[in-house]
Amino acid sequence: MHRMSLPSLKGKLLIASPALVDPNFVRTVVLIAEHSGDGTLGLVLNRPSDSSVTESVDELRGVVEAGDPVYVGGPVQTDAVMVLAEFSDAALAAALVLEDIGFLPAEADLDAIAAATRRARVFAGHSGWAPGQLDDELEEGAWILLDARPDDVFAGDAEELWSRALERKGGAYAQLARVPEDPSVN
Repeated sequence: MHRMSLPSLKGKLLIASPALVDPNFVRTVVLIAEHSGDGTLGLVLNRPSDSSVTESVDELRGVVEAGDPVYVGGPVQTDAVMVLAEFSDAALAAALVLEDIGFLPAEADLDAIAAATRRARVFAGHSGWAPGQLDDELEEGAWILLDARPDDVFAGDAEELWSRALERKGGAYAQLARVPEDPSVN
């Protein structure tokens, strides 16, 4: 059976529904960086790791604040590093995701990039879905869609992003934002 695919979700947020119990995605907010017939690539925005940029990828220290954490972008290729940055010159981005936010090119002059970016965040790994897989998960209610904002990508209090995104969605979703992670301890 052939079904219509959803339009591109690039630049959207996926907010994990409370019913999503996969430990990789419980209460996560994922920025969709690519969504096409070839599949979907996203980055979890609200999972800072215990490693700092200096400890893990010191060569990026000029692009990202040295003490900033490396974020866990997802369970796929966890040893690969991706950097999302807000560019003052978007032409320098390898690929744009949202407005002037995009990926650092793999072979970049880091000094030039540091001068051309306003802020950046380092991710280890990413989230990936096979063609049609994310569409199915959306239809099943595993994810809640929301338009992304630049400040979502660089949220200073990343752990609160899930609740804030649900509140922004409004209605019944705002009520979900107040449900404790483990309702049995309520």
